[in-house]
Amino acid sequence: MRRKDREVIDFSEIIEIMKNCDVCRLALNDDGFPYILPLNFGMAVNGDKITLYFHSALEGYKVGLIQKDNRASFEMDCKHELQYFEDKGYCTMAYESVIGKGHIRILSEEEKLPALKLLMAHYHDGKDMPFSTAAIPRTLVYALEVESITGKRKPVK
Repeated sequence: MRRKDREVIDFSEIIEIMKNCDVCRLALNDDGFPYILPLNFGMAVNGDKITLYFHSALEGYKVGLIQKDNRASFEMDCKHELQYFEDKGYCTMAYESVIGKGHIRILSEEEKLPALKLLMAHYHDGKDMPFSTAAIPRTLVYALEVESITGKRKPVK
C-alpha cells in the first residue's frame, strides 16, 4: 500500500469497517476481464477467518462465471464525505474501505438458511429478523472464504 499512514492493520477495525458497509462489490473472472457486481452480503467472523455470504437466482451469468472459476476479489467502502477547501482550491474525499480476495463455494441446501440469516442480520443491526423461507429452494447461496484482506481509511480533516 502506497499510503501506509492510511492503512488499517488492526483486524477488529477492518471488521468494523465491513459492518458499516451496505454493498460488497464482487469481481469475477469473465474471460480475463473483471465482471463486477454490487451485492448485498452477510458476514461471519470465526477467529481470524472471514466468510462473506451472497445470494442470487439459481442460474444466470454470474453463476456460470463462478462455476468456471471460483476465484473472486471484493471491495466495500463507507463513510464517504466530500471535503472542499475553497481557500486552497483543494477537494478530497474521506472514506473507509476494505479490499480482499478468496474462493467462492456454493452452499448446500442445509447451509442456506444460516447464511441467509446472516444476510438479514447485516441489514438489521445484528438482529435475527423473520423472513419467508418459501424462496430458499429457488435461491442460490454462496460463500466467499476470504484469504487476504486489506483496509484503508482517510479520516475527515
